[in-house]
Amino acid sequence: MPSDPTLERHFKGHRDTVTSVDFSCNMKQIATGSMDSCVMIWNMKPQMRAYRFDGHKDAVTSVHFSPSGHLVASASRDKTVRLWVPSMKAESTVFRAHTATVRSVNFSGDGQTLVTASDDKTIKVWTVHRQKFLFSLNQHINWVRCAKFSPDNRLIVSSSDDKTIKLWDKNSRECIHSFYEHAGYANYVDFHPSGTCIAAASTDNSVKVWDIRSHKMLQHYQVHSGVVNSLSFHPAGNFLITASSDSTMKILDLVEGKLLYTLHGHQGPVTCVAFSRTGEYFSSGGSDEQVMVWKSNFDCVEGSDGTVSILEQRLTLTEDKLKECLENQMEIGLHLQRREEA
Repeated sequence: MPSDPTLERHFKGHRDTVTSVDFSCNMKQIATGSMDSCVMIWNMKPQMRAYRFDGHKDAVTSVHFSPSGHLVASASRDKTVRLWVPSMKAESTVFRAHTATVRSVNFSGDGQTLVTASDDKTIKVWTVHRQKFLFSLNQHINWVRCAKFSPDNRLIVSSSDDKTIKLWDKNSRECIHSFYEHAGYANYVDFHPSGTCIAAASTDNSVKVWDIRSHKMLQHYQVHSGVVNSLSFHPAGNFLITASSDSTMKILDLVEGKLLYTLHGHQGPVTCVAFSRTGEYFSSGGSDEQVMVWKSNFDCVEGSDGTVSILEQRLTLTEDKLKECLENQMEIGLHLQRREEA
């Protein structure tokens, strides 16, 4: 029987807002970035001390572990990207090509390439091993907040203050489609583990899920009362966690199309959130300088193979089911109100 998420532990050490959080693949380490210009590597073993990496000259905006866990990439307001080895030595190499704040950094699934997004309005792709800049994607007309590779590494999704979310073909380097945000812009965007849809965290307080093949909006969650800063899909694909300036995190059940949990833990805005690679844990960071680690409890991919395949079957979100989900949204809204009032 699923039970509620529990706060397992929290880490203190950053001296300013935590901007980004990520787990290593083996769950032994958590990387965080902060406005204090530091990258921290927290060890999940209680007796092991954290590593503080100083190197960036300004706020760190984004951190990401390589798929193997042997490298951590960080992006900064100092216009650079750094690659670190997550050990005591704190060695790093620097990537320079952006001409303004770098907002986001993301490894491809094979660990061979990096994609970065910047206030210089470009998205750049780099090789990891030769540390070489490959090419730019240049169609956004305002700051680019976020860029991510699709699970199969063939596509890139990006979100910008120009109120668009763009889908790019990595090989042809062409923009395949633009999704338009009308009220706000998307702070954060990511691919569903199946690669068939994307979710966007918006400044209009909502979370939208779009189908990348039909280009239809599949789901629209209006559950936060503040800007949504970050989100993360559960690796099984059936849950989405969101972090908001309303000081809460929310766990959404994508199959049912409804809000499952509201989590309070941070004082002030929750700025970042990420599931671990199995979904057993998730971590969050906030403007309260805290890093929190939670045990999901409600679901874990590492069950019998049966449960994963059932989830996958349930997740082949068919058109009918999605139509139903959208119709449910109104009803759910009312239910939620009642639940809050109760």
